[in-house]
Amino acid sequence: MAYDEVLAERVRERLEPEGVTAKKMFGGITFLFQGNALANVYDEGLMVRVGPDGMDEALARPGTRQLVFRGKEQNGWVLPAEETLDDDVLDDWLTWAMEVTAQLPPK
Repeated sequence: MAYDEVLAERVRERLEPEGVTAKKMFGGITFLFQGNALANVYDEGLMVRVGPDGMDEALARPGTRQLVFRGKEQNGWVLPAEETLDDDVLDDWLTWAMEVTAQLPPK
């Protein structure tokens, strides 16, 4: 199943002005800041980096679940429900992901 190109374009429009690049990987399109992934749009929707310390807060949001990749829960990554991603909510998730990713050392 292909990723949602409309959602990917919405993410790209918000992140490219911040110096974020996009690269096809992980079965979708991954958005990178200083070489670190901060978000990915793939067949299951949008995954965003919230960091290990942000998991409880992120999972308390409606429709959000922890990312499971190849059968393993990924600490620090969540999947917000696509139906919740109006412009304000999407902006909030991406701002959060950018703040967490900006704290990582460049790759």
